[in-house]
Amino acid sequence: MSAKKDFWDDPEKARSLLQKKTRLSASLEQWKRFNGRVGETENLWRMAFEENDEGMLPDLKADLEGLSADVREEELKMMLSSDQDPMNAIMSIHAGAGGTEAQDWTEILLRMYLRWAESRNFKTAIIDFLPGDEAGVKSVSFTLEGEYAYGFAKAEIGIHRLVRISPFDAGARRHTSFASVYVYPEIDDEIRIDIREEDLRIDTFRAGGKGGQHVNKTDSAVRITHLPTGIVVQCQNERSQHKNKSMAMKYLKSRLYERELQQKNEKLDEENRQKKDIAWGSQIRSYVLHPYKMVKDHRTNLEIGNAQKVLDGEIDDFIQAYLMTTSDSRSQV
Repeated sequence: MSAKKDFWDDPEKARSLLQKKTRLSASLEQWKRFNGRVGETENLWRMAFEENDEGMLPDLKADLEGLSADVREEELKMMLSSDQDPMNAIMSIHAGAGGTEAQDWTEILLRMYLRWAESRNFKTAIIDFLPGDEAGVKSVSFTLEGEYAYGFAKAEIGIHRLVRISPFDAGARRHTSFASVYVYPEIDDEIRIDIREEDLRIDTFRAGGKGGQHVNKTDSAVRITHLPTGIVVQCQNERSQHKNKSMAMKYLKSRLYERELQQKNEKLDEENRQKKDIAWGSQIRSYVLHPYKMVKDHRTNLEIGNAQKVLDGEIDDFIQAYLMTTSDSRSQV
């Protein structure tokens, strides 16, 4: 394929084809390994049966459960077929209606996603953090680095609703809070996004902090406004203004790249239809802690009664259900 004389006449198309070939080859090798594991487990079962060795059964059960989980994971990756899915991601959470309640809810979501990322061995780095007025977080953005980070994380795009007895209400009344989650593919250097200097307004400011020795005493934080689109990004996690500017530019390019994809093909951004007002009636998922405990995804109707487990980062069931649903929808088109 790549040996054809005209293969590199269109570099972008050639790069995309090579990436698809690499992913397909890796998937094929994985399925071959699965087949080998099935054969090994089958042989062990026969040995246990012939020798009437029930002591091997727990190990065989564990092997089968592990294999089943790995096969399901690979099936999910096969559903992530867009060029953006294998990319790293930039995730952003913003407090919505609810004041301090919503800001506290945003911090709870941040903890949930960081724990989820850790369980998947994704590397994370906070690039922007705006603390709440009294508690919690007004907004936070962070990177997710790992295989298919964007493909999995994009299932979380939308409004997340929390119902609970408020820890900030002396009357112990029930409150409803909202937060929005956005996810963007983090583009690499091979994807070219042209940005003119005259289209940018770059401001520096002092990074916020929680006090003590970690307070930034210089104007190292960077905010970049892309004037033609009105997109604003900022980064303050590094002490170096140069590094913050570099990360902010990468964030901006990711935002512009996603915007370009939307304009080329609306189907590539179906999930952005969830980006409505951060308020009642537009949520993709509800987390109810009172009067009962349950987390429900309104797109798939999947319900999980152990809300604390979900808030501790175990959200893969919701992500898998969503990807299965969107995959089924695409196959029917």
